[in-house]
Amino acid sequence: MRFWLGASFADTDQFVELARAAERFGFDTLTLSDHLFYADFQTPYPYSKSGKPRWDAATHWPDVWVTIGAMSSVTSTLRFAPNVYIAPARDLFTVAKQVSTAAVLSGDRVTFGVGVGWCEEEFTATGQDFHTRGRRLNAMIPVLRELWSGRVVTLDGLPELSIAPTPAKPIPVLVGGDSEAALKRAARLGDGWIGNRIYTEEQLDEVLATLRDLLDQHGRTGEFEIIAPLAAMPDAGTYRRLAAKGVTGTMAAPWWLATPEEKARYGEGSLALKVATMERFAEEVIAKM
Repeated sequence: MRFWLGASFADTDQFVELARAAERFGFDTLTLSDHLFYADFQTPYPYSKSGKPRWDAATHWPDVWVTIGAMSSVTSTLRFAPNVYIAPARDLFTVAKQVSTAAVLSGDRVTFGVGVGWCEEEFTATGQDFHTRGRRLNAMIPVLRELWSGRVVTLDGLPELSIAPTPAKPIPVLVGGDSEAALKRAARLGDGWIGNRIYTEEQLDEVLATLRDLLDQHGRTGEFEIIAPLAAMPDAGTYRRLAAKGVTGTMAAPWWLATPEEKARYGEGSLALKVATMERFAEEVIAKM
């Protein structure tokens, strides 16, 4: 079982130290989310009952790839992943070059967590079609893999082309999302799946069964990453049970479970609180796995 640190909503100036601490405490991957701006969104947010986002205009959304570059420069083993990068809100070559460069600079420590997104306003702002985003991502993933390999690629209307720099190893592509379309995309095109909702074990069992059926339909028999946030208190026994079901990793932000005493001592939202709760999680959970 690998532990991903869910560092979304952290202030930008905390990320470098969070990366150092995550590596020190045995986390496998640090993940952060992707948004371009805050507005009075008319598109309903799909992960809250009200349809409103869980953040406000003061919440930091630093550029994913710039931040990963900074964090990779102070670490040597920690991996990094967006959860998730909204690739179809950008053009193909912007995505290809950003991800490839981050992978090279990090020494092949980038996982490409990718999804279609929910916010139509972001697509409007970047001039991309919101309503075809799923089909475009399906077409984008195989071409990205070709470009990251350094091979020459032929695309309609363009001369034969390639990009540089490219990483020494293939970049794992993990598809995020909880919809039927996302699960199908993961099973057909991905090296794995990242859940966005926080699942109970019973809900997760249903998703795992669906994924197994879809993987069988596509003749997928190799390794397949399953990163699943779980609605349960951190417990080594629980994670061992999930691992036996095929879950390869889970996501945690230990400061979400900070005690009142910890909040009073370190200050809610502080870097010190995050590091202290990460250390406790490492001692109570990671070390026992």
